Amino acid sequence: MEFATALVTSSSFFTKPDACLLSIAARTLRCYSSAKPSGFQASPRPIRHRLQSRTSHRPSGFLGSTTGHRETDSCMLPRAAVYSDREKASARTPTHVSANLTRLHASLSLASPAIRIASAPSASRLLLSPRQRSAPSSMTMAAVADETTMDAVQRRLMFEDECILVDEHDNVIGHESKYNCHLMEKIESENLLHRAFSVFLFNSKYELLLQQRSATKVTFPLVWTNTCCSHPLYRESELIAENYLGARNAAQRKLSDELGIPAEDLPVDQFIPLGRMLYKAPSDGKWGEHELDYLLFIIRDVKLLPNPDEVAGVKYVNRDQLKDLVKKADAGEDGVKLSPWFRLVVNNFLMKWWDHVEKGTLLEAVDMKTIHKLV
Repeated sequence: MEFATALVTSSSFFTKPDACLLSIAARTLRCYSSAKPSGFQASPRPIRHRLQSRTSHRPSGFLGSTTGHRETDSCMLPRAAVYSDREKASARTPTHVSANLTRLHASLSLASPAIRIASAPSASRLLLSPRQRSAPSSMTMAAVADETTMDAVQRRLMFEDECILVDEHDNVIGHESKYNCHLMEKIESENLLHRAFSVFLFNSKYELLLQQRSATKVTFPLVWTNTCCSHPLYRESELIAENYLGARNAAQRKLSDELGIPAEDLPVDQFIPLGRMLYKAPSDGKWGEHELDYLLFIIRDVKLLPNPDEVAGVKYVNRDQLKDLVKKADAGEDGVKLSPWFRLVVNNFLMKWWDHVEKGTLLEAVDMKTIHKLV
C-alpha cells in the first residue's frame, strides 16, 4: 500500500480536485491495515524510482508490455511495492479493500495528471506513472507545469526517454530523462552531458537532406538543421560500443520515426561515423543542449514520409544552396534559423567531408579517436 501512503503523505503535491482521491486513499489504508494477515511483511526491497526504458533492457522486478507498441513507444514502469511469491500467496486482498482500490482507480481518471494507477485493483499491481520517477517531494512545480502545457508527443519523449550520460571522454556514467538533460539549470549546476547523434543523408546526386524542426519541439523549434538529430537511448541495442553500433541503431530508429524512412532502406552498416564533437548551446534560456555528438554520414536514395509531430519541412540542397541558406540565417532574412550543432558542423567539417562524399572516399575522413570540443 505504499502507493496509497504516498498519496496521503504527499497531499501538498496534488491540486484541490484531488481531495476526493486522497480521502479514498486514506480509507484504503485504514481498511488494508485492519485486514492484513498477521505476520505479513512487505518485501524490504526499496521502490525503484529511476524509469527503466525499453524492453530490450528490462531489469528483473519491472512490469511492462509492448503489446501494440513498437520498441520506441514501450516503457517499463517501476513497481510501487514488490512482494515475494510467498507473501503474495499468504495475502489475499479482502473484498472491501478491493472495492476501495477500484474506487481509487476510478478517481484517478478524474484527478490531476500528476498521478495514475495501472492494471487491476490489487495491492501488488499498483504502479507509479512514468512521471513519478522521483519521490513526489522532489518533483518540481515547474516540471508539473511543463508536463501539462507541452505537446503530447513531446511530453512523452521528454519524460519517458532516458538519455545516456557520459563524461567528456565519452565513458557512460549513467542515464537521465530527456527532460532533465535539456534543462539549462541542470546542465549548468550538474554538468549533465549526454550522448547524441547527427545524421547527414546525401542522395545519389550528392545533395544533402535538411529538415526544419517542428513548431512543437521543446528545444530549437522551427530551425533548419541536418537530416536527423537525436539521442541514443539507455537501452541495450543503443548502448553497444563496438563499431559505434548503438549510435547507428538509434539513427535508424529516429530516421523512421521522424522522416518515415523504413529501416530496411537504411542498413545500419551503411552509416559511416566520421567524428565526434562536444558542444553546449542554450535554446531559450530555460532549455538547451550539452551533447557529445556522433556525426554519421550515409549516401542513399530514400522515400520520405515526414512525421508532422517532429518535422515542419524537408529539402535537399547542394553546396551553393546551403551557402545561401547560411547567409540568410546570418542576415536574419525570411526568419531562417539554423541549429547550433548544424552550424558548428558546417563551419568546421562539412565542406571538406562533402568533397569525400563526391569522390567516394568518406572512409579516408574518419576520425573517431578525437573528440572535438567546440564549446
